[in-house]
Amino acid sequence: MAEEGGGGGGVICAGTVVTDYVVIVDQWPSENSLSNIHRQTKTGGGGPFNIVKDLRAMDKNLPLSLIGLVGNDDNGHWLRSVCQSSNIDIEQFHITTDETPTSYTYVISVESTGRRTFFNQRGTNALLDATHFDFAELMKKKRYNVFYLGYLTLLDQLDSIVNNETVAAQVLKQAKQCGLETVVDFVSLPNDSYSKIAQLTLPHVDHLILNEIEAGLILNQSFQQGTFAHVEQAARYLMEQYHVQRTVTIHFDRGAVCIARENDSTIESFHQGSLLLSDGYIKSAVGAGDAFAAGIIYGINKKWPVQERLRCAICVAAMCLKDITSYGGVRAIDECLQLKEQFQFRTIEPSTMIIDVKT
Repeated sequence: MAEEGGGGGGVICAGTVVTDYVVIVDQWPSENSLSNIHRQTKTGGGGPFNIVKDLRAMDKNLPLSLIGLVGNDDNGHWLRSVCQSSNIDIEQFHITTDETPTSYTYVISVESTGRRTFFNQRGTNALLDATHFDFAELMKKKRYNVFYLGYLTLLDQLDSIVNNETVAAQVLKQAKQCGLETVVDFVSLPNDSYSKIAQLTLPHVDHLILNEIEAGLILNQSFQQGTFAHVEQAARYLMEQYHVQRTVTIHFDRGAVCIARENDSTIESFHQGSLLLSDGYIKSAVGAGDAFAAGIIYGINKKWPVQERLRCAICVAAMCLKDITSYGGVRAIDECLQLKEQFQFRTIEPSTMIIDVKT
């Protein structure tokens, strides 16, 4: 059974929502060459959509709301209907009044490795702005505890800077004024303003969740050959110098580290190795980072201790790996947590390389 904890409210997710066309290929081709498509499927995607679907699979009774902007087209109406069928509130999942298409992504996943590459049409996500958010109205109807916003640096209007702060920062301030804990993540895509967007947004973030690539983009360095100790230092720097309020969690192939400042000014470090999964377990890595975030968010909402949140996130991410889509593998929270009985956690040491290799 899942560990008992606090909570009682729900989660609002907002930001990047797309239609994903997931294409499974035998290999990643060089330019001017060919790879074979084994199968493909259409699914919803983007951090907010994936996370609300993950959370719904984990807990059928959790209040959930999705804020975003889609086109007045087949993909937009399909995404809204998928949410409705999963009992996810779409009162502020808006439809654009112009001809801008719903954002879509081709997700090319190599079958043998699970690695994926994304080709994205920004579409309506580029138009999402502060006018699309009304937290007070949502809170009149249901109780919510947590607000997640992603992906920063991929939301043109929310990333824009006005009066030395991002529009996203304005939205996050509104959320905090309504009593919501704020959670943010970024996208693994270079952007000339990446570090500036982080600098002007993160002071209004309670919980930052990102991978080692995104941490590197903020800090203008690479962690691809880094160790756990390097990533821990980066997480601490993001909290102290970028002024994240409560936790910074960086996840990577071999596990995750969390720097936490809870209840007082003392900063603590937590880490958790990933699960040693059996050969053939992984079908695709698409959505695994969002599933990790869903596990952290679930733990925040339940007011679990930091270490328990990390174990939950590792288990939910591992469950996601069982399916080629970005959320189809996730199951009820008890089933997710059972993975820690089925598989062993990796041991993490300061010198542990963060990028996974065959063991």
